[in-house]
Amino acid sequence: MYELINLYSDRNRPDRNRHVQYLNSHHSITFFKKNRKETTMSQHSTMNQPQSNLDFKLMSLAFRFRDFFLPRINILKEVGIKPGFHILDYGCGPGSYVTAASELVGESGKVYALDTHPLAVQTVQNIASKNQLTNVETIHSDCKTGLSDSSIDAVLLYDILHYLDNLGEVLEELHGVLKADGILSVSDHHMREDEIVSRVTNSKLFALSGKGKRTYSFLKEK
Repeated sequence: MYELINLYSDRNRPDRNRHVQYLNSHHSITFFKKNRKETTMSQHSTMNQPQSNLDFKLMSLAFRFRDFFLPRINILKEVGIKPGFHILDYGCGPGSYVTAASELVGESGKVYALDTHPLAVQTVQNIASKNQLTNVETIHSDCKTGLSDSSIDAVLLYDILHYLDNLGEVLEELHGVLKADGILSVSDHHMREDEIVSRVTNSKLFALSGKGKRTYSFLKEK
């Protein structure tokens, strides 16, 4: 229905599609944890190099337009977030989901917002301060969360799947911090549905369960 314009004038940029948002095709994928695995990672083995500050600011502007037409809380409601949940927004970017997630988990819950870009962390901190979101905490990292094993009820992996160099290692990290029935919700408008599903299920850590209006659900295999 809606399409944001490309924010770059150079139409030959190989990554220009990262900055075009198709607002009528934003779906999210939900996964549940299978079994625990341990892994070690190098500092820069899982993500590409951080965006420039200009790229980040342009992306943030694009997301504001997207969020106006498709409020993020409509996506999060399909994840099954409940009051008291501890949520990890992995690759939080400019914090599009932070306010809605904070509202859904309530005062008894917690929202951890992780990103590798200093401006992302600063932006989320500003959002939390401005809106008095006392249940929001930021994490500056390119992979490791620093969270305890089996401490997270749901992980949001939104608009970042296509960007990860080593998805397997990231999934193992997220698998470790998720509770036994924890939810991993993934969405990436840069990728087709079959690409998203295969990239996650090929890890043998998460399994597809069903499809909702805007989400695909994956449950722990029995």
